Amino acid sequence: MDTYFNTEERPVNVTDFELAEANQRFMVRVYGWMCFALAVTGFMSLFVVHFEPLMNFFFMHTGVFIFLLVAEILLVVMLSARVQKMSLFACTLIFMVYSILNGITLAPLFMVYTASSIASTFFIVSGTFAAMSLFGYFTKQDLTKWGNILIMALVGLIIATLVNLFLHSTMVYWITTYVGVFIFIGLIAYDTQKLKEMSALVVEETEETRKMTIMGALSLYLDFINLFIYLLRIFGKKN
Repeated sequence: MDTYFNTEERPVNVTDFELAEANQRFMVRVYGWMCFALAVTGFMSLFVVHFEPLMNFFFMHTGVFIFLLVAEILLVVMLSARVQKMSLFACTLIFMVYSILNGITLAPLFMVYTASSIASTFFIVSGTFAAMSLFGYFTKQDLTKWGNILIMALVGLIIATLVNLFLHSTMVYWITTYVGVFIFIGLIAYDTQKLKEMSALVVEETEETRKMTIMGALSLYLDFINLFIYLLRIFGKKN
C-alpha cells in the first residue's frame, strides 16, 4: 500500500496548509468509510435476524453459509491484490458487498448472545478502538517492528484456529481468544500509524488516493470486527 503513491510527482508549489488539509481529508474519508461499512454490516445482521425465513434458510443450508464465508475471504484477497488495476467504483462496490456478506455471516451471533451483551461489547470495542487509534496516530514511536510481529502472530492465530476446528479443545479456544484480542488491539495502532504515513503523501484528490481510502477503511474495519468477535467471546452472555 505504501508504494501506491508516487512522491516524486508532488507539486513544488503546495503549501504546508494545503498539505495538512489534504492529509486531514484523507484520514476523515478513511474513518468515514469504515464507519459506514460497520453500519451496513450491523443493519444487515439485524435484517437477517428479524427476517425469520432467511435465518432458517442459513441454518438449514450450512453449505450456503460456508460459501459466503469463503466468498468474503476471496473478496478481500481480490481487492488487496488487484486494487491498482481496479476502478474506484469496483473497489467501493467490493468493499460494500463484503460488508453486506459479513453482516449476514455475523447474524447468528444475535441468536447465540443476548442483545444487551452484544451492545455492551460493541461500546467496549468502540472505546478501545478509539484509544488505540489515537495512540497510533500521535505516538512518536515507530510501530513497524511491532506490526511485523503482530502479523506473524496473526498467521499463527489463524493456523491454531483452523486446527482447533478438528481438535475442539476448550483450552486452545480460550488461548486463541485472548491472543486474538491482544493482536487486534495492537494492529489498530499499527494500521493507524501506517495510514497516517500514507496520508502524508497525499497532496490532492485523485482516483488512486480515493481507492487507498477504501483500502485503509478495510484494514481498520477488519481490526474492529475481529476485536469485536474475540471480545464477545469473553464478555458475551449467551441466550
